[in-house]
Amino acid sequence: MPRTDIEAIVEAVVAELRAGGHLSEAGSAGTGAGSTPSSAVSGTTAAASTPPVDPDPTVPHIDLPDPSEPEQRYAVGVDDPIDPEGIANLRAATTARIAAGRSGPRPRTSSLLLFQGDHGVAQDAIYGTVDEDLLARFDLFRVGTEVTDQDTYLLRPDLGRRLSAEAKATIAERCVKGPQVQIVVGAGLSAAAVNNQLGQILPVITDGLRAAGISLGTPFFIDHARVGVMNDVGEATDAEAVLLLIGERPGLGVADALSAYMGYRPRAGKTDADRDLICMITDQGGTNPLEGGAYVVELLQQMLRHQASGVALRQATTGAES
Repeated sequence: MPRTDIEAIVEAVVAELRAGGHLSEAGSAGTGAGSTPSSAVSGTTAAASTPPVDPDPTVPHIDLPDPSEPEQRYAVGVDDPIDPEGIANLRAATTARIAAGRSGPRPRTSSLLLFQGDHGVAQDAIYGTVDEDLLARFDLFRVGTEVTDQDTYLLRPDLGRRLSAEAKATIAERCVKGPQVQIVVGAGLSAAAVNNQLGQILPVITDGLRAAGISLGTPFFIDHARVGVMNDVGEATDAEAVLLLIGERPGLGVADALSAYMGYRPRAGKTDADRDLICMITDQGGTNPLEGGAYVVELLQQMLRHQASGVALRQATTGAES
């Protein structure tokens, strides 16, 4: 058979396969004069290939990088800044939402998506739950306040400052009375803070206090706790000092920060002026949990030594230094 006839047959087969959707343009590359496609010879590869699907021109297609990635979150978005080096240094010095740029009077799409994503993380922290395995790991039994659900917790902070009658009975039954330090944990406004930080900070605190010869009470977890619940805890355990590890109000970007509230002989009527606080305990740009635990131990030792906390402790330590 003449060569021209063979080429004509090959081209006809390829054209028929392409018309039936069994052969893509890429799959027919190399055909033509002087070449025979392997698909035409084997009869299998061409039939098995899947033609590319062209995007629907009527459907908007947006492909943006993840705005929460560090290189996107902290990128300088200002077009043609007067001082590029200065604005880059300023952007690197803070986690605040600066130098993001804008699109006319509006935020850029990436800025809006980052805000919405961070807001969602904050909501998850508020409505999240503490890992039961974590509580079991540290042998923390659960008690509750006068709050029964999360919505009430958000609307009635006063109820979260009081232990329920059942909680007081459980504490009376299960807790050591009169310890030097009573440790309690509460999810507060961020269950993520307890889940992410407690495993690192609590061993540092307990080991440090025991090494200092300080007696510890029976630790437990309080559902729907507010900071003021320390007063009820102090009365229920007759502890000399109370330490409350509680999740902070989440921010847009950091939603797992833990706070350590401490008070000397907290009882009814004690206020924030009678308490000490180490806040922003987190790996996400705050005080490292291991370092925070060491601070807690040091501060509790000062409280017990001076028999004071809050403003009274500041006055006592200032007078001792002078």
